[in-house]
Amino acid sequence: MEFGWQIVLGSLIGFFGAAFGSVGGVGGGGIFVPMLTLIIGFDPKSSTAISKCMIMGASVSTVYYNLKLKHPTLDMPVIDYDLAVLMQPMLMLGISIGVIFNVIFPDWLVTVLLIILFLGTSTKAFLKGIETWKKETVIQREAAKLLEQTAGEEAEYAALPTGPDVAANKKALTSDEAPSLIKNIHWKKVGLLSFVWVAFLVLQVTKNYTATCSPWYWVLNLLQVPVSVGVTLYEGFGLMSGKRVLSSKGSGQTTMKFHQVVVYGLFGIAAGLVGGLLGLGGGFIMGPMFLELGIPPQVSSATATFAMMFSSSMSVVEYYLLNRFPVPYAVYFIVVAFVAAIIGQHVVRKLINWLGRASLIIFILAFMIFVSAVSLGGVGVSNMVHKIERHEYMGFEDLCKYDA
Repeated sequence: MEFGWQIVLGSLIGFFGAAFGSVGGVGGGGIFVPMLTLIIGFDPKSSTAISKCMIMGASVSTVYYNLKLKHPTLDMPVIDYDLAVLMQPMLMLGISIGVIFNVIFPDWLVTVLLIILFLGTSTKAFLKGIETWKKETVIQREAAKLLEQTAGEEAEYAALPTGPDVAANKKALTSDEAPSLIKNIHWKKVGLLSFVWVAFLVLQVTKNYTATCSPWYWVLNLLQVPVSVGVTLYEGFGLMSGKRVLSSKGSGQTTMKFHQVVVYGLFGIAAGLVGGLLGLGGGFIMGPMFLELGIPPQVSSATATFAMMFSSSMSVVEYYLLNRFPVPYAVYFIVVAFVAAIIGQHVVRKLINWLGRASLIIFILAFMIFVSAVSLGGVGVSNMVHKIERHEYMGFEDLCKYDA
């Protein structure tokens, strides 16, 4: 591995992509892939594999950073583990289906779908950000008026408290960190997701050593269904019985109905299907989707990144076993993404606490999706033009003739 201007420029782009992507909960693959292809000079397959490595590095550091944080308004972790267990298995099932469609669909159709979906999603997220910004402005104005009304009355009678104990209590009340890291992690939920991770990895790796469209190929594909559906239904029945609730939506959250569990599962499959079809993680879909479901921005970003950590790490292990990427480059860019994500999380967290505006996360999400639409769309259109000039076949492909 030699350091040249390409590596330096690519590192800078990757650094900012990972920093902003980790905050928005989208990973940054829409920036990593064009950077690795156009600037560093990797072939498309290696670029996709190293991009997954960078997403894994950024998501691992972001999850580590978020493990000790609390929900912005409720006494619970900022990561909604119940929401993750409900949707992550179906997300991974959707990714497997999407990858099959990615092989069958022509490149021009994938590019067109990507541009339309990302422009629509970024616009929707931007409008959601404006709506949230306006609500935050109203809340701040009401709080300021209340403070003005009570300040004059209390100032005449109340003694000013001083001392280290008072300062410590004030910090504890305003801190967004949980008192115990160990208690802030729901180990049973992490264990369930780890089981899904191992099961899918074994099935995917085994599938790579079978002939496409052979009986064993389809058996291994179908075995993913009971794993993902089983875990999702297990979580769903807990939510329906009232043993668990998606409390990140608010303290008034009631028990779920069966049709709601089905809808959440279908959302997970849809997010994974689109992610697998477009060659990206599910964060680009899950982030905006969580916001539409009424999840606060901090929880949406943290939970989407937590789910993305499992799917991206599984892809990295699979790519490594298939020898799809040069290890020194992958390790270097993982470190870049890891450090960038920590810095991005820290800076934006301080900004949110200072300004009192969690809508910053939504604007960063919208920006990342829009930039990804432009960068990936531009690369896709360029490839389409070259294929047209060379009169190459641009129709649907036969899955059974595909050589992985």
